[in-house]
Amino acid sequence: MKDTLKKIDLIKSKIDTFRPIDDHLLKQLREYFRIGVTYSSNALEGNSLTETETKIVIEDGITIGGKPLKDHLEALGHSEAYDLLFRLAKQQEITEANVKELHRLFYYRIDEDQAGKYRKQRVIITGTDFIPPSPDKIPDLMKSFIAAIPDNRSKHHPVEFAAFTHKELVTIHPFIDGNGRAGRLLMNLALLQSGYPVALIPPVLRRDYLNSLNKTHKGDDRPFINFIVGVCHESAKEYLRLLEG
Repeated sequence: MKDTLKKIDLIKSKIDTFRPIDDHLLKQLREYFRIGVTYSSNALEGNSLTETETKIVIEDGITIGGKPLKDHLEALGHSEAYDLLFRLAKQQEITEANVKELHRLFYYRIDEDQAGKYRKQRVIITGTDFIPPSPDKIPDLMKSFIAAIPDNRSKHHPVEFAAFTHKELVTIHPFIDGNGRAGRLLMNLALLQSGYPVALIPPVLRRDYLNSLNKTHKGDDRPFINFIVGVCHESAKEYLRLLEG
């Protein structure tokens, strides 16, 4: 993993030579990854829109025939939350309000009453024996998670720290739905704050992703961190490829 982190840092150093990136090119890069990150994050959770359909929904506002309304709303919501990442990345802190707002933007079209609000009932996650914390524990767990962020950020490589934020939020599972997407958004916020490109998890890697995430619930974080380091490496390579033309 250390070798891959070094490769990511080398790519970042090459990306840094292009900064400040031309405004027009920067806008194109953000739009390119908005589609990819939105499509992949939603597809991991069973959204049926293809990447092309996701682009049409977000950029053209066109409804795709035969596809569920919720899938359209998820694409629009995730796209809006993605845009917020770049505003939040200008600061070097992550707050509870940030986490809630990212979830709210993603979810308010689907269920306004639950958007950005901690769940009040227990949830069961299919396909795993992991049982999320009871609702009464969520406020304290979130406060502890947020309070530990500065220390964890200082002790770990930025990519490892980004993986940590994702893992911790999903483990607390504070929302009634959309925790995985909120966790991946938070991971990308952490990456952006440290000057790294956003990362996406290809849907074809869903099984590997979930298997490594499930291992964190049993006390073994290393496979998940290794997995996130790998996808960050691939995403950074793609970002540099686009920059270099």
